[in-house]
Amino acid sequence: MFIAYVTVTILAAVFTGSAAVTYLIGHDYPKAQMAMKRLPLSWGPKLGSLLAAGAVGLVAGFAVPLLGLLAAVGLELYFIGALIAHRRVGSRKLVGWAVFFATESAALAVHLGYRGFW
Repeated sequence: MFIAYVTVTILAAVFTGSAAVTYLIGHDYPKAQMAMKRLPLSWGPKLGSLLAAGAVGLVAGFAVPLLGLLAAVGLELYFIGALIAHRRVGSRKLVGWAVFFATESAALAVHLGYRGFW
């Protein structure tokens, strides 16, 4: 279980961290996504900061389990909000969202399974 916990958590942190970087450097893809969802472009750095905090929190969860749990739950809420934003504008392009949500869900599940919070 430990190997699964570490592998999935690091994978989720890398995915989330790379998404955070694209938001924070002002890459065109997040800007296009925010425009499609009719979100203000000024939210980009804030969303990127939330993703970065989540990625750091997942990794910090190795040392402080409660922090990892809170980060995983926070990222789940973040991606539920992303789904709501997609559906609000009628977007059916949910493959990227599904990959991120499934990865974050797996990170939460292995964290709970390994740490025994079930």
